[in-house]
Amino acid sequence: MENSNFAAIDIGSNGARLLIKNVIEDAGGNYEFSKVLFLRIPLRLGKDVFTIGEISPERERMMMCMIKSYKQLMKLYNVVEYRACATSAMRDAANGRKVLRKIHDKTGIRIEIIPGSEEARLLCDNSMELGYASKGNYAYMDVGGGSTEISMISDGKIVGSCSYNLGTLRILGGAVEEETYARMKSELAEYAAAYPDISIIGSGGNINKLCRLYAGGKGAKGKDTLPVDGLRKLYSDMKGMTYRERIDRYSLKPDRADVIIPAAELFLTAADALQCKNIRVPNISLADCIIDSLYKRIRESPIR
Repeated sequence: MENSNFAAIDIGSNGARLLIKNVIEDAGGNYEFSKVLFLRIPLRLGKDVFTIGEISPERERMMMCMIKSYKQLMKLYNVVEYRACATSAMRDAANGRKVLRKIHDKTGIRIEIIPGSEEARLLCDNSMELGYASKGNYAYMDVGGGSTEISMISDGKIVGSCSYNLGTLRILGGAVEEETYARMKSELAEYAAAYPDISIIGSGGNINKLCRLYAGGKGAKGKDTLPVDGLRKLYSDMKGMTYRERIDRYSLKPDRADVIIPAAELFLTAADALQCKNIRVPNISLADCIIDSLYKRIRESPIR
């Protein structure tokens, strides 16, 4: 029986995460994951990139310190394999690749900048593997700080995939063109016409939090469906509050209290275009998907 730790580093536009999972595989090839460590740093690369177009020296310093810390934690937990990925903000940063080369030179940690299409595929494949979209029509939607990835699934097969430069920090920074909204609405309306009775499968920290709030507040568990009407009510209540009031009323972290509003707007916009009534929220992150795909690739390798 194998017992090993795997890690994922997910550097998004809002937060940067380290996830370490333990996997136990028995002689029959069955395996099971369990979470060992999860750490999130509100790095907010998008705050720089979507305003000045590059990563500032201070944010670069923070990122270097963070990766050095993540490397030591992976050593501490005897991680045997890892994958580090960066998404929308690093894709757009004029100095993104230069910063990542510096980090690699200083730490030995190689960080890949993955395209939106791969980000969408990782998330979607994992959701289908877990049985969330095996029958019926679904739109898998991940809202991040810099981009929104949507994959259309019909009876367990991907029938379309789109990536939009619509993210919470990008919206807050005023860096979104109206044409992007219009394109998303138009394309989703076309899918709705071709694939009726669509439900959204939502991922990302904001929809996870919104679902927990609808289910009963901080730490609530056991419900993974957020009715669109319930989301609309939450959004309306939050929209009328100040930033400080949202933190106090809903026990939100400071780096969540601002981005949760544009995130809710994006999900509501998609739900209206898709004529969707419910959002399934399985609480699957990109970091989970990175580890799952990494382990699957190693299992399928002819040399193990």
